[in-house]
Amino acid sequence: MRYALYFTPPASDPLTLAAQRWLGRNAFTGAALEQPAVGNFEASAVAGLTADPRRYGFHATLKAPFALAEGRSEAELVAEIGRFVCEMEAFDIPELVVGRLGSFFALVPGDHCEPLQSFAGEVVRRFERFRAPLTSADIARRKPDELGAAERQNLVQWGYPYVFDEFRFHMTLTGRVPVESRDAVEAALLDHFADFHGRPLTLGGLALFREPSRGADFTVHSLFPLGGAANRKTA
Repeated sequence: MRYALYFTPPASDPLTLAAQRWLGRNAFTGAALEQPAVGNFEASAVAGLTADPRRYGFHATLKAPFALAEGRSEAELVAEIGRFVCEMEAFDIPELVVGRLGSFFALVPGDHCEPLQSFAGEVVRRFERFRAPLTSADIARRKPDELGAAERQNLVQWGYPYVFDEFRFHMTLTGRVPVESRDAVEAALLDHFADFHGRPLTLGGLALFREPSRGADFTVHSLFPLGGAANRKTA
């Protein structure tokens, strides 16, 4: 069993509905969904391009997947999340855009957002005591030789390379896209997410996702509104 602290909008949010159709899976229920037609791509090609993010569900990583530290329980983790969100207030990312990070596409902020960076850092720090140390195999999977010095240090110290100064908020929409397909995929994404591209996104909650066994699909365990404005929603 692994857990992860992610951001995802509520199950009924229009962005969630659009993203889960794109990815082909509802992370709240685990249900498979029919994906939209994408240009001249075969359905199998679209399924392949979205296979990696489909397993994780529509989300932005705040605290990357971790096994619980020895002596910690799921109930303790849930209780601490409940305390944490009561101390935090919702805020807006001023602009969300379809963007490309290396070879994959994601929804990303249009510009630096300091409240977002600060919030992400607090999540990493606050829940570090619940994280079991990475195994040597976990570290190897991250290909540390391909990481920068700061990223390697983060991996060792925090279990994930992309935290604090290296953090970049992104809600992944594809796996690696071949160079020759990128323009077509970008056009399809801009069309599919036209109602959200270039508009604000409210970061109003913290989600606990759960992976029952290594390689299994992640699903939403609970969604916690920031500021304690509503009762915890459990999928």
